[in-house]
Amino acid sequence: MDTSYLSLEGKVALVTGGSRGIGRAVALTLADAGADVVVSSRTQADLDKVAEEIRAMGRKALAIACHNRKVEDLTALVDSVKKEFGRIDILVNNAATNPGMGPLINQDEKMYDQIMNTNLKGYTILSQLVGQMMVAQGGGNIVNISSVGGTTPDVGVGLYCISKAGIIMLTRAMALELGQYNIRVNCLAPGIVKTKFSQAFWSNEAALEEEFKHTPIARVAEPEEAARVVLFLASDASSYITGQTIVMDGGSSI
Repeated sequence: MDTSYLSLEGKVALVTGGSRGIGRAVALTLADAGADVVVSSRTQADLDKVAEEIRAMGRKALAIACHNRKVEDLTALVDSVKKEFGRIDILVNNAATNPGMGPLINQDEKMYDQIMNTNLKGYTILSQLVGQMMVAQGGGNIVNISSVGGTTPDVGVGLYCISKAGIIMLTRAMALELGQYNIRVNCLAPGIVKTKFSQAFWSNEAALEEEFKHTPIARVAEPEEAARVVLFLASDASSYITGQTIVMDGGSSI
C-alpha cells in the first residue's frame, strides 16, 4: 500500500517546546517521516539531546534556545532557521505554560500575562513570522497544540483554558486568511497526556478514577499518540483539511 502521502521528505519543520513531552515526540515523529527538524525551548542542554536523537535518524537537526514570551527571541529563532535551511514548511506551535492553579477570580494580572503571552501571544507572533515566510515560498503548514480545556473549561485552570480556547480561534482565523496562499492551519486538542507538564493530573489516582468514569478509552494518552495526529495534519494525508481542531481525549468529551 502506498503511504507516500505521510512522507515529509524534503520538508523543514520547526517545533516549539521541543525538548520534552509532546514536543519531543512530535519532533522525532516528523523526523521519522523524513523532515529535517528545528527544535526550540528555553533549555539548550535538553534541546541538544533531542537534536542528537534526530541526527541519529539520518535527518538534519538544529536546536535553538528560545523563550516563547519574548518577541525578540521568536524573531531570532525564525532568522536562524531561515539562515540555516532557507525555508520553513511546517510549524508546530507547542510551547506552553500553566504556572498557577486556583479560582479564576483570584488570578492576578501577572499570572494572566504570563499564561497569555506564552500560550497565545507567542503562538500568534511566531505564526505571523513563519506565515510571512510561507507566503513568500508558496505554501506551508501550521499545526497548533491546544487542549481539550480549550473546548470545555476545568475548575482551577481557568486562565489556561482561556488561552487554549484562544489558540483554537487563532487556528480558524489564520486558516481563513492563509488558505489562498496554499497554507493550511489546524489544531490538536489533547486530553490528559503522560508528560511532565501534566503530571499533577495523571499521577492523581483519585482524579483519574473520576475522569475515567466518563472516558470510553479509560487510560492516559502517550505523547507518541499526539505526535501521530500532528503528522497526519502536517502531511498530505490531510491535504483538504484546514481550520479544524482534532480533540484527542479518549472520548471523555462525548
